[in-house]
Amino acid sequence: MPANPVAENVLGTIGTICWTVQLIPQIWKTWRTKSVEGLSEYLGLSWGISGVFFGVYAIVQDLNIPLIVQPQLLSTLSYLSWAQCQYYGRKRSRRTSILLYVSVMAISAGFEVGMIYAVRPAYNRGNDRPVQFFGAFSTVLLSIALLPQYYEIYKHKEVIGISILFMIVDMLGGVFSDLSLAFKESFDVVAGVTYSLVVVLDGIVLLCAIILNPRAARRRKR
Repeated sequence: MPANPVAENVLGTIGTICWTVQLIPQIWKTWRTKSVEGLSEYLGLSWGISGVFFGVYAIVQDLNIPLIVQPQLLSTLSYLSWAQCQYYGRKRSRRTSILLYVSVMAISAGFEVGMIYAVRPAYNRGNDRPVQFFGAFSTVLLSIALLPQYYEIYKHKEVIGISILFMIVDMLGGVFSDLSLAFKESFDVVAGVTYSLVVVLDGIVLLCAIILNPRAARRRKR
């Protein structure tokens, strides 16, 4: 497919918009219900850390601006969801939960900036192994982040706690981000695998909701 910077940026921007608002339904649902039952706290924490590593990769690789912004937003909102789990799930005080959120954000920002400066000189010399590690590690974290959530689904025999709208918007973000890479001059394999994994893993949760939730509703009526 021929390179098309306009299409690349438009699709990347749509993906960024999806990933800007993706966690808002989840954060809103948690705040409204004052409960995180069925929602794994490790999902938010793992996604937050994953965004930091992919942020290093995206900036050093000089992906388009929307794709650079995406991991920063992902980490910010994922850590917020994790902080909600500390407050509503672990019953930590509001002050402690806010302090944990601010601390993990500050540590992540410092780490990301430091790693960008550490990795970029080697990348400019033609050694892309360090930056590839950050991209690959981000992919691994994304892959395992939903495993605790799958366990919650298995334990409850239905999809509860996690917002279905969140999963749908998150999956769409992966689809549009993947499409934006298709119009890049050279396709970024690591980024493509990362975005594709998001689509597949979110799709599994949605499939579980379609199959298991009606069954759970029928069980409760008996």
